[in-house]
Amino acid sequence: MKYNLAFKYRIYPNKEQELLINKTFGCVRFVYNTILYIANKIYEETGKNKIITPASLKSENQFLKEVDSLALSNAQLNVKRSFTNFFQKRAKFPKFKSKKNSVKSYTTNCVNNSIRIEENKYLVLPKLKKVKLKYHREIPKDYRIKAVTLINSNGNYYVSILTKFEKEIQKNPSNDKVIGLDFSMSELFVSSENQRADYPKYFRMLEKKLKKLQKSLSRKVKFSKNWYKQKMKISKLHEYIKNCRRDFLHKLSKKLSEDYNAVAVENLNMRGMSQALNFGKSVGDNGWGMFLKMLEYKLMFLGKQFLKIDKWFPSSKTCSKCGNVKEKLKLSERSYKYECCGIEIDRDYNAALNIKNIGKEMLKY
Repeated sequence: MKYNLAFKYRIYPNKEQELLINKTFGCVRFVYNTILYIANKIYEETGKNKIITPASLKSENQFLKEVDSLALSNAQLNVKRSFTNFFQKRAKFPKFKSKKNSVKSYTTNCVNNSIRIEENKYLVLPKLKKVKLKYHREIPKDYRIKAVTLINSNGNYYVSILTKFEKEIQKNPSNDKVIGLDFSMSELFVSSENQRADYPKYFRMLEKKLKKLQKSLSRKVKFSKNWYKQKMKISKLHEYIKNCRRDFLHKLSKKLSEDYNAVAVENLNMRGMSQALNFGKSVGDNGWGMFLKMLEYKLMFLGKQFLKIDKWFPSSKTCSKCGNVKEKLKLSERSYKYECCGIEIDRDYNAALNIKNIGKEMLKY
């Protein structure tokens, strides 16, 4: 089967390359906004979905010829995709891109080996030629590069290299080494082996510092130089929190995928939970959805099983010892007691045991 996998690296362009990258960001934004404006005008006048090509803009805008043409083509495809999603009622009407965003990016495609890694320290890109690369993770030789996205985040440059490869994954349906994970707001999860993830809560740790920076921002004149400087500080702190979270979740998901043949979790509606119970910050800080995606693809590449249990299954109310279901269990009750069999157990641990048992049943079919 064919799969796609992206590898992210830090790059260090020289001054000339940095200038061309920033020029490409601007051209891509210009093409996107112009095509969107014209498409919007055609839609208002005729009700039709018509997208012009970047080539039609080059005669009047000669500066577009200086940058990578495939980056401009991808900007057109992004407008087309946005309009398609709008017409099919999957998204709202597309918005114009602002040059004031702290994160800028463009995507280019690999044609005739135009994108490649040389000497394990350079990335060859269209127009830019050799860009210094921190090649901390090697891409296997049988992986073919499809496209590259260049990103400027708060002054730092990154590349996300999308690769394509073929691999026959032999699934192991064995119910040995199965673990169940129950979502926990305070610890990320509690496992069926009574392990706690002990997630550090990076956002909560730095929330006071973030509030202080935001308070300082509110006192500055909007759109002044000091206002932009302060906004950059806030953006860098958010990026630091995001990187810490991703690093922790990557390491944790890798360890679980290596140690177990199958992982069972509940298919929870995290957005609904954060809105209904006012747990928005805590749910966002945990990154549970991101963690599950990491865990799923890591298990898949190892031929192991990722099992999702129905979200309506009463994992917390069901007794892990006798299987009976308790009628009422308040959210404030952190221990599970059932008089029928005399069990007294941690609520999350009990739920994780039930999730594991259901996962084992699923492996039999």
